[in-house]
Amino acid sequence: MRTAFPTTSRSGLVIWFTGLSGAGKTTLARALATVLQEAGYPVEQLDGDIVREHLSKGLGFSREDRDTNIRRIGFVANLLAKHGVIVLVSAISPYRATRTEVLAAAPRKLEVFVEAPLEVLIQRDVKGLYAKALRGEIAQFTGISDPYEPPLNPDLHLRTDQMTLRACLDQLLVALERLDITVRRR
Repeated sequence: MRTAFPTTSRSGLVIWFTGLSGAGKTTLARALATVLQEAGYPVEQLDGDIVREHLSKGLGFSREDRDTNIRRIGFVANLLAKHGVIVLVSAISPYRATRTEVLAAAPRKLEVFVEAPLEVLIQRDVKGLYAKALRGEIAQFTGISDPYEPPLNPDLHLRTDQMTLRACLDQLLVALERLDITVRRR
């Protein structure tokens, strides 16, 4: 049985959603995955929290451990992309140099910076992690007591405090069209 979209290295792609906790990385990745799967594309999601639990269990939150985690995610993402899969990575990936290193190995990539102001992220935080970090109860919390280095020139910059999910998804689809990945927009 032939698929409508051949799975070649030309169709494989890593879409890397980076940004602080609560910015909307996973929400956007899930919405985009649904649209791409409905269009017949092979898609895999790699969520930072889930990968850390299974592939990087035992790593802490030092810079070295965070870099190791991102390199592991990147290795898996790039391997899948080389085999024609569109891989959606949603991981804070706080350090610019490590993101750049990992994405340089991708057959094709789209770096998406997902951003909202800290006040909005705190309001969205149902687990109360930001509040705990601000009280000093969580050490090495990215954006509070540990740095986040935003991309200097992301392929796409989405402000989730200013745009609806639909508007963000539309921007993603336009960016994908430039990479010859098209879906019918609703």
